[in-house]
Amino acid sequence: MRTKKYYKSPILYYAITSVMLVLISTSQIAQTPSLEPGGPVIIKAGFVHTNDSVINDGMILIENGEILSIGKNIDIPESAKVQNYDGMHVYPAFIHARSLMGLAEIWSVPVTSDFNELGDINPNVRAEVAFNPGTTHLGVAASYGIAIVVSTPINSLIAGQSAALYTDGWTWEQMTMQAPVGLIINWPSMINNNNAGKQIELITSAFDDAKRYLKAKKANKDIPKDIRWESMISVIEGELPVYIHANEISEIQSAISWAESEGLSMVLTGGRDAAYLATQLAEKEIPVIITPVIGGPARQWEHYGASYARVAKLYEAGVKFAIAGDLGAASAYRLPYHAASAVAFGLPEEEALKAITLYPAEILGIDNVAGSIDIGKNANLIISDGNPVKFSTQIKQVYVFGKKIDMNNKHQKLFEKYQKRITDK
Repeated sequence: MRTKKYYKSPILYYAITSVMLVLISTSQIAQTPSLEPGGPVIIKAGFVHTNDSVINDGMILIENGEILSIGKNIDIPESAKVQNYDGMHVYPAFIHARSLMGLAEIWSVPVTSDFNELGDINPNVRAEVAFNPGTTHLGVAASYGIAIVVSTPINSLIAGQSAALYTDGWTWEQMTMQAPVGLIINWPSMINNNNAGKQIELITSAFDDAKRYLKAKKANKDIPKDIRWESMISVIEGELPVYIHANEISEIQSAISWAESEGLSMVLTGGRDAAYLATQLAEKEIPVIITPVIGGPARQWEHYGASYARVAKLYEAGVKFAIAGDLGAASAYRLPYHAASAVAFGLPEEEALKAITLYPAEILGIDNVAGSIDIGKNANLIISDGNPVKFSTQIKQVYVFGKKIDMNNKHQKLFEKYQKRITDK
């Protein structure tokens, strides 16, 4: 008996199958966003780690997502819900400074990804608008301590605008913390000088057009609006930085020279060879967001630990840096492991923690509300049994904007599923 073919079009079949995969993956194992606490919350713990001290048997008062008080003995409002974590540590939650979180679900299914647009020049692309709050990767990242993720469009020369979003919430509007964060530029490879020159001309031409548009707009407010150039005004006027992704030495040097010639504030992302240019980066005060730390050497003559050791070299040279880990959404949870790996190759432990908390907040321009446990900042917290940049540490609970999140993530459910198979035998 021959099987009846319901879908004569392979494109239609592929599209329907892709949608079914997404629906199955999100409906069965996506976590439920947390509810508002409904009043003040007191967190008691064995050790509260602020930016400059450790408070033994400390307390934190939270209300409306904000830290109102920190100390050993603070006044507890009558309506406060007290949550005890005896013997546990409280640390600031992590910030993933460059990720495809919310923009990619199943890598092998293109219709589940929305992180790049057609064409080379797309400055008007907004990451937060494409963000999928129902992605299963989000809950995993949150359970591993990531409270804020910077979703980043990629691939185009000018790829668009990144956005900082909370890892817990119902809608992208609710989850958006800051947007835009900056304009994303992917610097061309310098291997083929002719091709690289053409691509750099395209980037420069886009900025020239945006500058002319701004000049014309100031002279005549009635000119037709162009959303591409409109989106670049804050960058041209120095209100937002450009995040230039470059890895090889010649790429980084070329990007620095170009940014200087354009008078732009630059942040380097990627930075595989950044350690070789550490002195130059420090002198020019160019921050670096390292992505990733875990990885093999890029060249045969490099030491096997070159990728791991470069963070310590940047630190020793006085470069402002942060660690962003893996770009892929499914691997975002590994962020603290990247920091821990840098410790094994010379980075001080306290610097590794700051590299995924305070330092990315400072580079991203959100350190007034995030990155450390301080009065007036958002209550993004990790409850753990030790330092979270140690591989052996277990994270017991995470708070995102003062909300106690659901820790029963996809990884936990799979663990319990297959653990049951073993115990049932």
